[in-house]
Amino acid sequence: MKNTFADELSRTNRASINLQEFAGGIPQVSARFPEIRIGPWWITTRQILLTLIPLGILGAGVAVFGARFLRTLPEVQQFITAYPGTGSFAPPVTDGFPLWLRICHWLNLFLMLFMIRSGIQILADHPRLYLNPGCTPGSEWFRLLGPVPLDREYHAKEDTVALPGWLGLPGIRHSIGIARWWHFVFDTLWLANGIVVYVLLFTTGQWRRIVPVSWDVIPHTLSTAIQYLSLDFPPPSGWLQYNGLQLLAYFTTVFIASPLALITGVMQSPAVAAQLHLATGFLNRQVARSLHFLVLGYFILFLVGHVVMVFATDALNNLNHMTLGSDARSWTGFLVFAVMMGFTAVAWMAATPLTLKYPRKIQHIGRWVIGWLLDGLEKLRPVANYQEKDISPYFWVNGTPPNSEEYKKHLQEGFR
Repeated sequence: MKNTFADELSRTNRASINLQEFAGGIPQVSARFPEIRIGPWWITTRQILLTLIPLGILGAGVAVFGARFLRTLPEVQQFITAYPGTGSFAPPVTDGFPLWLRICHWLNLFLMLFMIRSGIQILADHPRLYLNPGCTPGSEWFRLLGPVPLDREYHAKEDTVALPGWLGLPGIRHSIGIARWWHFVFDTLWLANGIVVYVLLFTTGQWRRIVPVSWDVIPHTLSTAIQYLSLDFPPPSGWLQYNGLQLLAYFTTVFIASPLALITGVMQSPAVAAQLHLATGFLNRQVARSLHFLVLGYFILFLVGHVVMVFATDALNNLNHMTLGSDARSWTGFLVFAVMMGFTAVAWMAATPLTLKYPRKIQHIGRWVIGWLLDGLEKLRPVANYQEKDISPYFWVNGTPPNSEEYKKHLQEGFR
């Protein structure tokens, strides 16, 4: 049997990624601290954080003081008594947290972590976000790299950045191909997990935990917020019913942010965008890309806030709920949680080294999981129409131009 090129690569031990040769051996230029454009000014997120952190601490102190003061007022006390946080807006769920929900909950976390890593890596291949389809340099509102130099030929490979190996997947520059396989595979698994959750939520009655059935959820949510801010937390009730603030947070995440992540991700496909006539206009691909990034930010904030509140409000009880399906207050749930997080941490740290060593395996797994869909998109062959205003005057050179004297001569002569 004749050896294939892939067989030859494997035989010569070149199936792994050689950083000295990968992408033409480009240097591993690291991403800069994210910058956001506000009007004509570029402000680094470091500057924003240095401003917001002290303001946030001051604001938190004022909020706590204000909430504690409000709770001394008879009218507010009556309001909290009338709307304690839980009520008829969400009927109690009496069968606890079933096994399917606990498994899907952990799978959701595991899959999202790798979706986030690979998604950031994809962004690093063109570390700028726009609201216009032309992507003209200087029109971006977010960047991880300095301004595009306009005094020389600047190719797209230069406009990539490296990420720390523990964050990006795999972290090296211009690795969007392998990052997409990771992203598409975990997206598909996350979508399958989400479909299971949606179906079982509405066939078992668990939907009552996160879907309000009356507008009473609004005053209950306000009451809950005052109680949390005053640091006098409402009594835990998660086994039977979430309070208003919890319910709206979960509802937003499950029924708004998650579908939005899927929709904005799909809209970035050139084939899909052209088929839906969204290549240009208000909802163009670059707007979808920006929204996708903002949804990522929401998920990160939700994950951090969720974990903090789990441990701040009664860690042992909460962890028993989502690991053992028990309302008992013991250390068993914490130990199970620790094992699950240990497994997740090992997978997190192993992902980049394994990707660099076995990139072909990642590609083959990706092709097996999602290749059928990508092949189907190739068959759409849609046509997108661009108006003059949608076309950038700047030409993004894709690849490194030749360095020969003959090419330089043609360049000077304008290729005449």
